[in-house]
Amino acid sequence: MKILVAEDDATSRLVLAATLRSLGHEVTTVEDGAAALDAWHAQEFGLVISDWLMPELDGPGLCRRIRAEPRPHYTYVILLTSLEGKDNYLSGIEAGADDFITKPLDREVLAARLSVAQRIIGLHEALRIEATRDRLTGLLNRGAILDELQRELHRAARENGPTAVMLLDIDHFKRVNDTHGHLVGDAVLREIANRLQSTLRPYDRVGRFGGEEFVVLITDGDAEQSGVIAERIRSAVSTGPVEVPGGPAVPVTVSIGIAVGPGLPDAPDGLLAAADRALYRAKANGRDRTEVELLPG
Repeated sequence: MKILVAEDDATSRLVLAATLRSLGHEVTTVEDGAAALDAWHAQEFGLVISDWLMPELDGPGLCRRIRAEPRPHYTYVILLTSLEGKDNYLSGIEAGADDFITKPLDREVLAARLSVAQRIIGLHEALRIEATRDRLTGLLNRGAILDELQRELHRAARENGPTAVMLLDIDHFKRVNDTHGHLVGDAVLREIANRLQSTLRPYDRVGRFGGEEFVVLITDGDAEQSGVIAERIRSAVSTGPVEVPGGPAVPVTVSIGIAVGPGLPDAPDGLLAAADRALYRAKANGRDRTEVELLPG
């Protein structure tokens, strides 16, 4: 488990980090709450262990900041404290802490608390997957891919970069269902999802938008780069028919509409509408092709 430790006392920090590593965990240490928040922003940590009393940003304050910035993956927070009393316990709970460990640390108690943390993190992850995945294809579902688009727009705005969105539609998919039945149609959707995932870069994201439509988010993608990726996708999808066990071999193609615009966090609908217009042109111009629309800015 990746653990972030925030402790202003150097000796306590070293002892805690060594104990955690001896228990098999990957540990990053920082000296105060502000540095912990920066580290948490920079990468994913399943668990944050923070001292209660620290300069600048204390443990409860760090916990509040973490809870105020929801992420796809849950962060479990344990506060270290020598403070006693119900009021302190309640203030920590109100700040969003999951657990408390009293100083001085006991290795067995720490190991038991970490076991609980891993179990809770695993449950959160299972629920997250259930809530964000399309059951048929395993891709992100509509709500999840739209959330990803919002995050991508915020990232692009911070870095003053472009955002590229693709809408893909399987050509003549209704004909597949009408001719071969919905079970074959489902097999086609699953295979298209597999071909999409195998073609994209690890940091691009893809989701099922609904029916036979898919959304792809291209990180740091300008029009030229997005067009190259779209053609790679189109070629991969049409490289051969979808082989259905005990059924027909179904030839498939996709039409793709791309919208490229500036990082405007309040304008996801405009970007999707532009991608939809480009997709409509791809359909109107003969299908199995890519069209691009550039937004001003």
